[in-house]
Amino acid sequence: MTADPAARPTRSGPPRWLLATLAVLAVAALAFAAGRFTTFGALDQAASPTTTSPEAGFARDMQLHHAQAVHMAMTLYRETEDPQLRALAYDIATAQSAQQGEMYSWLVSWGLPQAGGPTMAWMTDASGHGHGAPAGETLRGEDLLVQMGMATDAQLSAFEAASGPAADCMFLDLMTTHHEGAIDMVDAVLELGSEPRVRHVAQGMKDTQRFEIDAMAAASERLGCSAD
Repeated sequence: MTADPAARPTRSGPPRWLLATLAVLAVAALAFAAGRFTTFGALDQAASPTTTSPEAGFARDMQLHHAQAVHMAMTLYRETEDPQLRALAYDIATAQSAQQGEMYSWLVSWGLPQAGGPTMAWMTDASGHGHGAPAGETLRGEDLLVQMGMATDAQLSAFEAASGPAADCMFLDLMTTHHEGAIDMVDAVLELGSEPRVRHVAQGMKDTQRFEIDAMAAASERLGCSAD
């Protein structure tokens, strides 16, 4: 006898994407914990950066920057049908979540608040030379987001509303610009900062994000994103 399809039991429990998301966050939490324990030992050996230092500004601003990247990566991870982009999104989300945790722990170990001072102000040195806004100019709103390479609210809304290849291509475009903005921030802390662990992590970010920019360019070409 053939079973009535209507009589088949419905699937219970959380949806697959939620389980995948929880798995990503679990991995990130483990990496964050490891980062905290290794970071405290390394940072306690030297004088702590001050709240106006390039290291503190970098830790604060890059946490904000990473938060948007993780959001975009997890959005794509849940929706894309392209296995290569799904893997890339997973790598971005887990790596940058772990880095957020480590940067948070730096500020805790230095006895500094998680927020303080105008965003990107630390990127200009005493001589007026800088990587961010022109000396004496404070950027706000969308101008600030653009300077940091971050997506605006309108761009995020369009990306979240898109689906299929259009969403894939939009992600590649937004994340490439996002990575380029991050590399500019990394270059600033490498030039202006002196704390060894911060410089080591920043250089690792730069190397990884350069590799991912190349990978995203290849994916964009494979998907025909630039053909429009």
